[in-house]
Amino acid sequence: MMNKSEKTQYKDNVIDKLFIALFSRKMAKAVGKSTNFKGYDGFVDLSQQIMKGRTAQQQQELVAIVLKSLVPSPALYLIRNLFSPTKWVCESNAWFATILFEWLVGKSEIKEIEIVTEDNQINRQKSGVKIKKCRYLEESGCVGMCINMCKLPTQKFFTESFGIPLTMTPDFEDLSCEMIFGKYPPALETEEASRQPCLQTYCPTANISSEPCPKIYQ
Repeated sequence: MMNKSEKTQYKDNVIDKLFIALFSRKMAKAVGKSTNFKGYDGFVDLSQQIMKGRTAQQQQELVAIVLKSLVPSPALYLIRNLFSPTKWVCESNAWFATILFEWLVGKSEIKEIEIVTEDNQINRQKSGVKIKKCRYLEESGCVGMCINMCKLPTQKFFTESFGIPLTMTPDFEDLSCEMIFGKYPPALETEEASRQPCLQTYCPTANISSEPCPKIYQ
């Protein structure tokens, strides 16, 4: 596990700051609270406020509201009904993710992956995104926040609202993450993430045991 002293330093540009401000404003409206922190620290603080006093399901539902508020309903309808998850569509989404999400998750790169089709054919396509070290996970230090505030609602948003399947697989050892557009997300209980203990090095309220992080399901 990495040491806190190795924490990545970010220098947000004007566009990054605009995205952070937009998301933070939407989150503040959804949670009905504000934050005293600036920039990305404020964004993380609002995420923590959303977690407080809410079940895992309620957290996911609130984040879903925030995500849907960022895209006009007519646009969601058109994307969902006019664009099937073809190889081109999935690869395009992967490319956009590396550009649009850098402020949120840090540097990432396109990778080629294999998709198993409904008729058991294997398609190779560049619709995978490797997040080298997730900024959101590193800054929050929380497994539960990663799963309930990012992984699950983002998967559901793309898969159901956009009609483009997405599976996200975080690596809690090196804080990287893999996004695969075109792959339907499995049930959480079948994934290793569901059994991930607290990050002792990062989480100030870590549960000192080998049991799964209590915030995953609470």
